Amino acid sequence: MDIEELQTFVEVADAGGVSPAALRLGVSKSIVSRRLFRLEAELGVQLLARTTRGAALTEAGATFRDYAARVCAEIDVARETILPAGDLRGRLRVAVPVSFGPTHFAPILAEMARRHPKLQIHTCYSDRFVDLITEGYDCAIRVGYLQDSNLIARRVGPIHGKFVASPDYIKAHGSPETPEELVAHEALMQGTEAWQLMDGDRIITVRPQGRFKADNGTALVAAATAGLGIAYLPDGLTDEYVASGALVPVMTNYPPPPAGAYVIRPPGQHPARKIRVLTELLIEYCEPAPHLAGVDR
Repeated sequence: MDIEELQTFVEVADAGGVSPAALRLGVSKSIVSRRLFRLEAELGVQLLARTTRGAALTEAGATFRDYAARVCAEIDVARETILPAGDLRGRLRVAVPVSFGPTHFAPILAEMARRHPKLQIHTCYSDRFVDLITEGYDCAIRVGYLQDSNLIARRVGPIHGKFVASPDYIKAHGSPETPEELVAHEALMQGTEAWQLMDGDRIITVRPQGRFKADNGTALVAAATAGLGIAYLPDGLTDEYVASGALVPVMTNYPPPPAGAYVIRPPGQHPARKIRVLTELLIEYCEPAPHLAGVDR
């Protein structure tokens, strides 16, 4: 039984259709369809029911998918075991935030590709919360404070940020000095997140309110410099604006606690070596760069 056919079937099953699976695999839809046809012919059963919306697993397909996924995973481990120590092959799909992704993480991924010329690296830059398992990613780079989940996280570097506002906003509304005053101000947020502040060694959690929200840190910088409110932003996004006077730090007596940059992967006993190599490379680059980021992502 062809391993490529098994891998293709698992991708179609997880992606929910031939088109998204072809995109994940980096091959044409016709190649995906041929592999599925050969696999079903060999097994003598229908694994997928084609629909106008994609492909749904049959009862036999749902049973076979778990076995096929385990076989593919074991083959990947076996390949890694016999490869030379520095050689990586196959494909690595990584989800990376737009904020800092192209500027800070893209050069690291490019360096990984340079060091491992037989490895394919496919990167998705998005500030939305990517579902690694459903969308078929090997791992993700996330920054900020991690939410509880069944995913496995490895910290690769420190993160620092601050609360900022424009001089015009402060002139019109004043500068908050306490957490109680902060929640009365107009907040610039990504969603409905809570903000954390340090009172000595104690962490205080507040839930700000605001009318301007964006899922991208650069957009929040623009709103802050326009005087729309107070934002909690990464130092890397705000340093030049603070230096020029376009933004002013606020709540300096109650700074946010340091967060971290993380590599996130689906649960499993052992991470693939390509994920371990990426993690080590990120630690190499990120640990000396404490200004990296500070938004929840």
